[in-house]
Amino acid sequence: MWTQLEPLLDRVQKPARYIGGEGGAQVPEHAPEKVAWLLTYPDTYEVGLPNQGLQILYEIVNERDDAVAERSYAPWTDMEAELRRAGLPLFSVDTHRPASTFDIIAFNLSAELTYTNLLNCVDLAGSPVRTADRELDDLFVIVGGHCTYNPEPIADFVDAVVLGDGEEVIGEITDVFTEWKTGGREGGRASVLRHLAGVEGVYVPSLYEPVYDGKALVETRPLFADVPARIEKRTIADLGDWPYPKTPLVPITEVVHDRLNVEVFRGCTRGCRFCQAGMITRPVRERPAEQVRTMIADGIARTGYDEVALTSLSTADFSGITNVIADTMNDPMCSDVSISLPSLRVDAFGVDIAAELQRGRRTGLTFAPEAGTWRMRQVINKLIREEDLYGAIDSAFSQGWRRSKLYFLTGLPTETDVDTAGIFELARNCVKVGKKHTSGATVTVSVGGFVPKPFTPFQWFGQNTMEEMRRKIGVCLEENRKSKGVQFKWHDPEATLIEGLMSRGDRRVGPVIEEVWRNGGTFQEWSEHLDLQRWLDACAAHDVDLEWYVYRHRTEDEVFPWDHLSAGLHKDFLWQEWRDALDELGLEDCRWTPCYDCGACTGYGIEHVVASATPPAGGSQGTGQDLSVGGEIPVALLNRSSTVVG
Repeated sequence: MWTQLEPLLDRVQKPARYIGGEGGAQVPEHAPEKVAWLLTYPDTYEVGLPNQGLQILYEIVNERDDAVAERSYAPWTDMEAELRRAGLPLFSVDTHRPASTFDIIAFNLSAELTYTNLLNCVDLAGSPVRTADRELDDLFVIVGGHCTYNPEPIADFVDAVVLGDGEEVIGEITDVFTEWKTGGREGGRASVLRHLAGVEGVYVPSLYEPVYDGKALVETRPLFADVPARIEKRTIADLGDWPYPKTPLVPITEVVHDRLNVEVFRGCTRGCRFCQAGMITRPVRERPAEQVRTMIADGIARTGYDEVALTSLSTADFSGITNVIADTMNDPMCSDVSISLPSLRVDAFGVDIAAELQRGRRTGLTFAPEAGTWRMRQVINKLIREEDLYGAIDSAFSQGWRRSKLYFLTGLPTETDVDTAGIFELARNCVKVGKKHTSGATVTVSVGGFVPKPFTPFQWFGQNTMEEMRRKIGVCLEENRKSKGVQFKWHDPEATLIEGLMSRGDRRVGPVIEEVWRNGGTFQEWSEHLDLQRWLDACAAHDVDLEWYVYRHRTEDEVFPWDHLSAGLHKDFLWQEWRDALDELGLEDCRWTPCYDCGACTGYGIEHVVASATPPAGGSQGTGQDLSVGGEIPVALLNRSSTVVG
C-alpha cells in the first residue's frame, strides 16, 4: 500500500504522522495462522504515540510466536480526505498494511470525546460501524481503557470490551482467536464472541440486552445462561512481572509527551471522590525501586532521551522516590537527564525532592489542589491544606523554579462562588510565596469543568448545566483580573456537556454518536472541531434528553448502565462516600487507617503494595451534618452552586 500512500504525503500538513520507522518500531512477520492485532489510538499520532498502554500491548503481542501487532492512529482531517478520495483504507504505520488484513482492530479509549473518531477509524478500515452488520471476514472491534467502565453508549459499535489491566488478558484473547483460526473459523463470529465472553474481564455487549421502563433503565441482562451476569475487571497482582515497554518508541516528529515514560506504580488509595482513575485502578501496586532504576537507565541508553517522566496517579507517593531520583541523577549515564514527576501530590512534595529534581534541567511543576477552599476539598476528599500547597511552592521556588501550574475543577457538588473565588486567592498567595525567591514568579491556573464518572462517589451527582459552567468561568475571569502574576486557562463548557452525556449515558446515546459522526463530527476533543449544535440536533432527532442523562441528581436505588460491570468496588461503599461528601467529611488514605472495605483488595485477594508507611502531616477529617433523606439528596443542598458572592 505504500506506493499508493506515498504520493498523498505532500498534500497533508504533517506527513511524518504516517510514515512510521520510529526507534523501537517493529516489523512483524505476518502469516495466515497468526492472529493480527491493529492497535489503534483514536486521536492524532502525536497524541497517541506516547500512550503507554498501547506500547506495552504492542510489545507483549509481538513477543508471541502465534501473533503480531502493529499500530495505527486516527488520520487528521486532511489525510482522511485524501484517503477517501483515493479509495484507500486506514493502514498501519509500521508496515502500511490495510486495516482489513488484520483480525482485530483494538482501541485504547482514554476520553469520551474520541468516540466519533472510533467510528471513523472502523469505517475507514472498511468494516461496518455496527456490530450487527459485520460478517465473517470483517474486523473484530475491541476496546479497552478507562472509558470502558461505561461502554454502553458505544455498545452497538464494538464486539468486545476489556475491563482493567490488559497485560494478561490480551494473551487470553489471542488464544481464543488462535484456536478459532486453526479450527477453520468454525462457528463464525458468533463462536468467537461466545468464547470471548468466557474470558475474565471481557464484556461482549451483543450478548446482553438493556431493559427500560420509560426513561429508566431496569437492568442489563445476559441473553444466554452461560454468559456471566456480572463482568469483573482484570487486575495484575505484581507490576514487577511486567517491565514494559522494554523498547520504548522514539518518534521522528514532535509528540505531546516526547520523553521516556516509566510507570512507577499503578493504583491509588487517596480516595479523591471525583477521580475515576483512582477508584478503578485500586489497589496500589508499586514497581520495585531497582526495576525502576533499571528501566530508566536502559530506556535512556536505548532512546537517547534527556528527560524521564516517572508516571503514576501520585508519583511523589512512591516509596523511596527521593532515592530513586538521587540514584538516577548520580548515574554517569544519566548526568544530563532531567526528571519530571507529572503527577505531584502537594503534601508529598518537599524540599528534598525539589533539590534532587533541580540537579537536572528544570521541567514544569504542576500541582492539583482541585478546589479553592478547605471546605470544598473535604467534600471531594482532597485533603490538602493551604499550608501544604504554599510549602510545596516554597520548596520548588527556593530551588530555582520560576513558574508553576495549578489545576482545579469547577462545577463540583455543593460548590459556591466563594469556593470558585478561592481558586484565585490560592494562586495569588502562591505568587507571593514564589516572589520571596524570584521576582519573575508566575502561576498558571487551569480550570476544568467537572464531569461525574462511573464508579465514583459522585456518580449520583447532577452535573452543572453548561450555562452554570459558563457563569462560573465568568467568576474566574473576574477574579483573575485582580491577580497579578496569574495566568488563567479553562476547559470549554460545551465539551464538558458532551463528555457528561457520554460518561453516564446508556445504549440510547449510541445513535446520537453515530449521527454526529455521519455529519462530519470527528476530533470532537479538539475545540476547533467541536460543534455543539451538531450534538444538540442529534439529541433532538433521537429523543435523548440532556436533563435526564446529564443534569439530574440520581437516587440511591437507581440502576446505572454500568451496574453489570465491576471495578471491584462495593456500590454501598461509593454511596456512603457520597453521603460523607455532602457532610463535608474527609477520610484519610486507607494505607494508614483501618480498611474502609471498598472491595478492591478483598474482592481480588490482592493487598496493597504500600507506597507510604506514615501519613502526611496535617489533614482534618472535617465535620458535617447528615443531610441525606431516604436515599435521596436534598436538591437545595446540591444546587448551592448558584450562590453569588456579595
